[in-house]
Amino acid sequence: MAKPRKRRLLSKLKPRKQSKFERKMGKAPGTITYMGKREDSESVVNIMEYNQDELNTSNPSDINSIVAHRDPPLTSWVDIIGLADENFIELVGKRFGLNSLVMEDIVDTTQRPKIDEYDDYLFGVFKMLYIDEETSEIVYEHVALVLLENCVLVFQELEDDVFSGVRNRVKNQSGRIRTRGADYLFFALLDAIVDNYFVVLEYLNHRIETLDELVYQNPTQEIVQDIQDLKKQVLKVRRWISPVRELVGRLIDSENPLITKDTKVFLRDILDHSLEINESLQIYREMSMSLMEMYMSNMSNKMNEVMKVLTIMASIFIPLTFIAGIYGMNFDHMPELHWEHGYLMVWIIMIVLFIGMMVYFKRKNWL
Repeated sequence: MAKPRKRRLLSKLKPRKQSKFERKMGKAPGTITYMGKREDSESVVNIMEYNQDELNTSNPSDINSIVAHRDPPLTSWVDIIGLADENFIELVGKRFGLNSLVMEDIVDTTQRPKIDEYDDYLFGVFKMLYIDEETSEIVYEHVALVLLENCVLVFQELEDDVFSGVRNRVKNQSGRIRTRGADYLFFALLDAIVDNYFVVLEYLNHRIETLDELVYQNPTQEIVQDIQDLKKQVLKVRRWISPVRELVGRLIDSENPLITKDTKVFLRDILDHSLEINESLQIYREMSMSLMEMYMSNMSNKMNEVMKVLTIMASIFIPLTFIAGIYGMNFDHMPELHWEHGYLMVWIIMIVLFIGMMVYFKRKNWL
């Protein structure tokens, strides 16, 4: 009888929509399939072209104008915002000579952080994390970097990013970035991504400290959901940030001529930051796990306090109930029933017992 009931319950559920992963299944490797949630976004291109003495900015829409910056005399930063236009992304990839598997990873927003080396370019996928000023929540944005000889291609989902500091440094004529090549620009972009991880860590630390105080002072049922959300958030952040340490180490050990020895010195600074970030994340993970244990412990202590009070009250009234029960029996031949001071004496005995037990419990620090 249980099986038909189960089928009836399942039949009431809404039909599940086809996921992006299912739409991608069965397609040939290298097929460009956008996996993000911003399907209506259009691709916009911003280009900064510079050397120590010159800086040019443009927003071309023509593919030939974009590809002209592949091998320019100046260092170029080609920033492509919006990944939903699969045809445009595919066209850019073909004109820049990118592998089809690279193009697949560029639009796959679920792709794990990675670094791939090819003959004439380096390809990296990272997660850009920052705090939304309006909602005060963590934003997870997919970003792909391609390092060519004199050009860095950046593919990102949103216009909002963590590269404003790099743009300001490029505009500053006396800055170090204007005197170096595309590999240093690649480092600067990666450094901006990693540095912003510290902002996210500060946000997580604040949430942990706030929940820790609430759990200690006033643990409520609503806090359980907040703790679970925090645990999921820490694990998600750790998933996207943790691989960066290994990837930066690979860049430092790489013999690819696109990365100079001078730039590798700066990459070691990112490696140090990555080590510090991973250590902090491990601590936050343990702290978020311990919050639930602390909550359960505090709830148990509260329950123990309640049971303690109830036990003491029961211990006090058991002898009083015993006396009242004896003299509540309907026997004719009870000596105290006809005694003139019997009623008063019973009250005195009960009051003395009550006071005596209260004093005893107080001395034992049970009250």
